[in-house]
Amino acid sequence: MYSAHSELTGFSGSGGDAEEAFNAAVAATPAPHSTTHAAAHMRGLIRIGWDTRKSYGRCEELSPNRESPSSRLPTRVELAFGAVADRVGRRKVMLVGLVLLGAASLATGFVTTAGQLIAVRAAMGVAAAMTTPGSLALAFRLFDEEGLRVRATTLISTVGLVGLAIGPVVSGFVLAFAPWQALLLVNVPIAALAFLGVRHGIPADREDELHHDPVDGVGALLGTATIVLALVAPTLFVNAGAASLLPWPAIAAAIVTASLFVVRSRYAHHPLLNLELVARPLVSSGLAFKGASNLAVSGLGYLVTLQLQLDRGWKPAAAAAGMLPQVVVLIAGGALIRPLITRVGIDKAAWLGAVTVVCGLAVHASLGRFGYVWITLALVLVAAGMRVVGVVAGTNVMRGLPADRTTSGAAMVDTAGEVATGVGIAVCGTILAALFPGSIATSSWSTDQTAEFREAVTAASLTLTALAAALVGWGIARARRGAERS
Repeated sequence: MYSAHSELTGFSGSGGDAEEAFNAAVAATPAPHSTTHAAAHMRGLIRIGWDTRKSYGRCEELSPNRESPSSRLPTRVELAFGAVADRVGRRKVMLVGLVLLGAASLATGFVTTAGQLIAVRAAMGVAAAMTTPGSLALAFRLFDEEGLRVRATTLISTVGLVGLAIGPVVSGFVLAFAPWQALLLVNVPIAALAFLGVRHGIPADREDELHHDPVDGVGALLGTATIVLALVAPTLFVNAGAASLLPWPAIAAAIVTASLFVVRSRYAHHPLLNLELVARPLVSSGLAFKGASNLAVSGLGYLVTLQLQLDRGWKPAAAAAGMLPQVVVLIAGGALIRPLITRVGIDKAAWLGAVTVVCGLAVHASLGRFGYVWITLALVLVAAGMRVVGVVAGTNVMRGLPADRTTSGAAMVDTAGEVATGVGIAVCGTILAALFPGSIATSSWSTDQTAEFREAVTAASLTLTALAAALVGWGIARARRGAERS
C-alpha cells in the first residue's frame, strides 16, 4: 500500500550510515497488505534488496515499489480459484491452499538464488489465491443471520488489520538478529494450526451449495492477462515515461484482452465471470464501493508518505508514525460497524462509508498542503470509511449472489480491491512523474521544485477524489435501483 523508495531510505549513501537508515526504514515502513505474513514478507524482500545492493549495487531493482510478477499473483488467479472452489468445495480448496502455504514457507529456509525466491513467492501467491476468498465465503456459509455474518466478516478483517499494525514493528525487530527467511518460516506453524481448525471445525460443503459447470479456461486466461496488463501498463508510464514506446502496447493489449474477456463472458455457455450476476445491484454497488475505498487508501497512503518525507523532511520512522492515525482507526473502527448498521441499515451504511472516503480525499486535496493536522483528518476520514466499506460491501456482494457462487463473489471483492489499489498508486505515481521536473530522488530541491511537487501532489489527490467520487456515485445509483426493484 505504501511506497518504499530507495531514495527515501538512505540507499544513496554507503557503509554504516546507509545501512542504519535502511534498518530504520525496514522497521518503520507500513506494509502493503493487511496480513502479518504479508507484512513480514515485504520486510524480507527489502532486506534481500539491501543484501543484493551491497553485492551488485542494484538495490532499486528489488525495491518493493517495483513489484515482480509474483507479487500480484493472488490478484491474477483469485477469480479462477474462486470458480474452482464453487465447484469442488470451498473447504477442500482452503485445505489444499494451507498445505501449499506451509510448504512454500518452509521452502524459504533453503532459498539461495533469486530464481528460487521468485518460485517460492509464486507458490505463496497461489496459496493466497486459494485461501483468501475462501475465508469470506466460509464465514458467509456458516451463518444464516445477517448480523452474525457482519460480525464474522468484521472479525476476519480486524485480524488482518492487527497484522498491518504489528507487522512492521515485529519484522523490523526480528531482522535485527535473524535472517529474512525467519519472517516467512513463521507461516509454517500458522498454516498448520489453520489447517487443523478448518479440517476439524468446519463441515464439508453440501452438494446443494456447489455447482458443476465446466471451468472456463479461456475466460480465466483472458481475465488474468487483462489484470496483468492493467497493472503493468501504469508502471511502465512511471518508469519509462509517456514518450517511451513501452507503455502504449501494454495499454492497447489490456484494452484488447479486456474486450475479449467481456465478449467471452457474454457469450460463453459457462463463463468464468457471469456478467448478469455482476450486474445485480447489490453486487455492482458493493464492488464499486470496494474499488473506491481501496483506490483512496492506497493513493492517499502513497502521497502522504512522500509528502511527509520529501516535502516536510521527516525521517522514515517519523513518517511511519505519521501514518498511525490511519492504522488506529482501521483497527478500532471495527467496534462501530455493528452499531452503525443497526442504526441505519446495511445498505445505507455502505454508501455512507464510501462517501466518507471521498470526503477524506477532498480534505487532503484542498487542505493537505497547509499542515499535518489536515493530513491527519484526511487519513482518519478515509480509514473510517474504508473500515465500514471493507465489511459491508463484501457482505452485500455475497448477499446478491446465489449460494453456489459465494467464493467467486469473494474473489471478485478481493480482485476489485487489489486492482483499485494498484491503480491508485499507479495514477499518483504517473501524475507525479509527469508534473515534477527532474528526479524526485534529488537530495535538495529548489524553491520552484518544492512548489511544483506540492502542485503535483494536489493534482494527484484531486484526480483520486474525482475517480473515487465517480465510483461511489455509480454505486449509490445502482444500490437505489436495487432498492426500487425490491
